Amino acid sequence: VQEEKIFAGKVLRLHVCTMEGAEWLEEVPEDTTVEKLKERCLKHCLPVSLEDPKTVTHHKLIHATSEKVLTDTKTVLEENIQDRDVLLLVKKRAPTLLPKMSDVVAEEKRKQEQKAPDKDAILKATANLPARSVDRSVTHHNMRDFQTELRKILVSLIEVAQKLLALNPDAVELFKKANAMLDEDEEDRVDEIALRQLTEMGFPESRAVKALRLNHMSVTQAMEWLIEHADDPSVDAPLPGSAPAEAPAEGAAASAEAAAGPSSEEGGEEAKDELTEIFKKIRRKREFRPDPRAVIALMEMGFDEKEVVDALRVNNNQQNAACEWLLGDRKPSPEDLDKGIDTNSPLFQAILENPVVQLGLTNPKTLLAFEDMLENPLNSTQWMNDPETGPVMLQISRIFQTLNRT
Repeated sequence: VQEEKIFAGKVLRLHVCTMEGAEWLEEVPEDTTVEKLKERCLKHCLPVSLEDPKTVTHHKLIHATSEKVLTDTKTVLEENIQDRDVLLLVKKRAPTLLPKMSDVVAEEKRKQEQKAPDKDAILKATANLPARSVDRSVTHHNMRDFQTELRKILVSLIEVAQKLLALNPDAVELFKKANAMLDEDEEDRVDEIALRQLTEMGFPESRAVKALRLNHMSVTQAMEWLIEHADDPSVDAPLPGSAPAEAPAEGAAASAEAAAGPSSEEGGEEAKDELTEIFKKIRRKREFRPDPRAVIALMEMGFDEKEVVDALRVNNNQQNAACEWLLGDRKPSPEDLDKGIDTNSPLFQAILENPVVQLGLTNPKTLLAFEDMLENPLNSTQWMNDPETGPVMLQISRIFQTLNRT
């Protein structure tokens, strides 16, 4: 018996696999180096390629269970390989070649060519073009005219809705319904879409509701308020409630009942006038609420409080637009906001001839929506999403846009 066989180490039977799907059994002593084992594996699956000395170094053995890459200089025993373990013979990936200097220069040149031109390059390229100046004040004036026209439409539609409701035989009941909706606690009216946007940002629902009510349902202003008052100890304190005006409502209802009573033509006219006055009282309940932060900021510039409130009312509580209005020609004036559109104009006639608008004008809720948007334009989203008033607002918007494009 040969001496090397007497003192030979334990023989291990190892399952070897390749990425191509080949599989066989290798029997090696536990003192065999990983490099020798790798050579034996390569002879088994790649007998011709061993002529290239790089073949061995371009492959590696991986222990399947531990996913460990075996070191060539260590023995099977040192790598803690056990009998019947599975090894994977894998070809190493080619190392990433460093880019050539010429390729780097070419890439940088390409990036420079694709880079957006700077101001000097734009001026140089457009030096020979004819100059065309755009009067930004005219553009802004047109935008203000657009907002004023929409407001005029609402003013005139409110008058029509009041007359239609006054002609209704159930005028008193309709008024009671309208007044009940008006006197309904505004704490219960919250724009669900705006509330969902704030809660999805991570703000607590109760705090988001409070912010929306303080900022006329404007998501942007409510978010700014929430961030600004995040550490305020009274941020979750409830808003002070307002007592319902029961006496005026009862008096108005009594007036409506009295107006509906006379049967003569003269009495009917008086009834219409009485109901018109009642709706004017309803409108007065919807007083404009200026943004307190905008009021403070504009007054710090030296403007009088009344001027600031007028500016914010004309410009829908937009501080920057209000500042430009105060510094400019101050048109439209606050008095212009109460003027309606020409009732003989094609725009107003087209709106009144729309069946959806006609039906909506007989709904007291539509009247309340018009009144609310007239005094608080930021609430328009809330009424656009309402199933009763939304279709009416959509038709008015479409007619306005269509006629202004022609």
